Amino acid sequence: MTIAHSLGFPRIGKRRELKKAVEAFWRGELTQEQLLAEGKALRQQHWQWQAEAGLDYVPVGDFAWYDQVLNVSCTLGVIPSRFLADAQQTSTTVDLDLYFKMARGYTDDQGEVAACEMTKWFDTNYHYLVPEFTENQSFKISSNQLLDEIEEASQLGLKAKPVLLGPLSYLWLGKAKGSDFDKLTLLDELVSVYGELLAKIAALGIEWVQLDEPILTLDLPNSWRQGFETAYNRLQSSSLNILLATYFGALADNLATTINLPTEGLHIDLVRAPEQLTSVVDRLPAYKVLSVGVVNGRNVWRTDLNGWLDRLQPVKQKLGERLWVGPSCSLLHSPVDVDQEQGFAEDVRQWLAFAVQKNKEIAVLAKALNGNESAEINAAFEKSSLAFKAKHSSSRIHDQTVQARIQAIDDTIATRQLPYHERIELQRQQLKLPLLPTTTIGSFPQTTAIRAARKAFKAGKTTEADYRTEMQRQIAEAISRQEALDLDVLVHGEAERNDMVEYFGEQLSGFLFSQHGWVQSYGSRCVKPPIILGDIKREQPMTVEWIRYAQSLTEKPLKGMLTGPVTMLCWSFPREDVSREVSCLQLALALRDEVQDLEKAGIHVIQIDEPAIREGLPLRKAEWQQYLDWAVRCFKIASCGVENTTQIHTHMCYSEFNDIIEAIAALDADVITIETSRSDMELLDAFEDFAYPNDIGPGVYDIHSPNVPSPAWIKQLLKKAANKIALKRLWVNPDCGLKTRDWAETEQALANMVTVAKELREEYQAV
Repeated sequence: MTIAHSLGFPRIGKRRELKKAVEAFWRGELTQEQLLAEGKALRQQHWQWQAEAGLDYVPVGDFAWYDQVLNVSCTLGVIPSRFLADAQQTSTTVDLDLYFKMARGYTDDQGEVAACEMTKWFDTNYHYLVPEFTENQSFKISSNQLLDEIEEASQLGLKAKPVLLGPLSYLWLGKAKGSDFDKLTLLDELVSVYGELLAKIAALGIEWVQLDEPILTLDLPNSWRQGFETAYNRLQSSSLNILLATYFGALADNLATTINLPTEGLHIDLVRAPEQLTSVVDRLPAYKVLSVGVVNGRNVWRTDLNGWLDRLQPVKQKLGERLWVGPSCSLLHSPVDVDQEQGFAEDVRQWLAFAVQKNKEIAVLAKALNGNESAEINAAFEKSSLAFKAKHSSSRIHDQTVQARIQAIDDTIATRQLPYHERIELQRQQLKLPLLPTTTIGSFPQTTAIRAARKAFKAGKTTEADYRTEMQRQIAEAISRQEALDLDVLVHGEAERNDMVEYFGEQLSGFLFSQHGWVQSYGSRCVKPPIILGDIKREQPMTVEWIRYAQSLTEKPLKGMLTGPVTMLCWSFPREDVSREVSCLQLALALRDEVQDLEKAGIHVIQIDEPAIREGLPLRKAEWQQYLDWAVRCFKIASCGVENTTQIHTHMCYSEFNDIIEAIAALDADVITIETSRSDMELLDAFEDFAYPNDIGPGVYDIHSPNVPSPAWIKQLLKKAANKIALKRLWVNPDCGLKTRDWAETEQALANMVTVAKELREEYQAV
């Protein structure tokens, strides 16, 4: 029989119960025992939903209090020394306190302890905590969380399939610390501990374990391919079947290595790489199970059940019971349940499937492949067919005026009038900024009062006039606080914005919005991505009134704040009937109109955030240039319609810039602000080695940590930056926006930042 299974389920809960519980624990409002009980209840509910959907195996181990990669680090005892007191060095158990210290950092009597570095999980908007390896790294089983959860599921009578990041991907995703060494030298000992862990899993009566090796869809050096052969030959077990899970792309030149590894099963992603099905089936060993990921784990659209049934039936005839059906990847990246949504038009609702519905699609497809022709199965396929036909012909999708504007694009609208080195002098004269100008990335704390006002307005409990008055009051307070801090370039604080993408999407045609379509971005941070339903255009100005009001309150320059076209695309659920490039061009044109209106309103500093530009990069280098060409073009279409005296900023966070530094330079933003504090300014190496020509604001403190940075901490980071970047091109700012912080820590951190900037101005100008 064809098996229905999932690679993972969203951990946050239908109503973000995990987020709320974890944050309550951090605030001291929940005890550890209460938090553990909340987590257990969520896991059991999620397993039950998946079993009820008809899955033959439910994933166990996809739950994490903060991040699944951090879970693996704690399981394997990969704890950076800065988190371990002498008494803990020989400890064999990682407790929840240590776990959260690694995730968030902390301050003690000895000073600040930085959290583990965070970066994007492949080309998704999920962030993982980067493992840190030393040359003498040791591994030992230091957490029983996975084993405890397996027992928990077994006690409920569920057929569990443990899920664990595989050893090669875990090594690849980590960083060498202390010295530059080959991480593969750690593989032998690492595999030994994986072997111990798998033996413990087998002893619990488990039949199948899923080892995720997504790096098999990347360009891998031969040494890493050989590492796979070495590792998996050692991990063979007579009592435990390994399903090797790959996703986010095609195996391509890693196919031969992957297909011949001594694992009992292989999962491939046919949503991102449908073309690989034939080559994999043709070369699949006769003993091996093939799991096909045909339900999109990263989008919200209904699966074409009829199309996949037709394509998989020949595979079923060839493989028989060795064919499994699942999602393309973990459903971590999908909202939980579309049945919660009350605001969708009924025709649109029929086009959508969230995680709960996707599991049902998987089960229905497996039953159909097994020959089940019941009325229930036939009805599911008929419903799928009708939904696809209705969507294809819907007037909600296409707008001829937008399509005509796309056709009229030429190169002239994507070029500034003067080169950077000429226009930056004009901008400096106009803005009259000091050496090492200080600013922030855009948002200020989203206080309880701000959220309450927005909630009341959306619920119809307050008038629009009252809401606008309250938002203006909040903006005025943000301006007043910034002037008191003596920042040089101010922001309006974004009090009126719920999310940096959703806020804009709500004002653009072509978008659809959910009420509860939350997905995890990192830790307890959840986002509710808009859904790109059809062609996109701006109906009217989106930010001008708020920014004009804020500028009226201060003589200092104020930044207009926009989210860039690539980020809006990457952080939305995209259409599947047009290319990403087409949707991005539509967004660029809409934002171009907004940029020009801001300039007309007297705003001469405009920030167009593009934190997702690295995230959107294809995983295979052969596909990079095509993507970068249109991504850069879209940014320039959005930003280049202004005068030379208007300064364009952009912001990027948690990205490895080295590989795309030329493309970043091609954006031709006057100022770029980037995350650098968690990496101790290492990211600036890319900007130095390439001789990046424009202004740079390296983040001098980590806003994702509750730590308030000391002046000494900020000063040493800024001095490192000054050794790499010319002083006249250096800006001073935090790593990212401050919406998740509170005002007390925000003001203290910014006060320290401004103080250091002023001290360094005097120091450097005196030399």
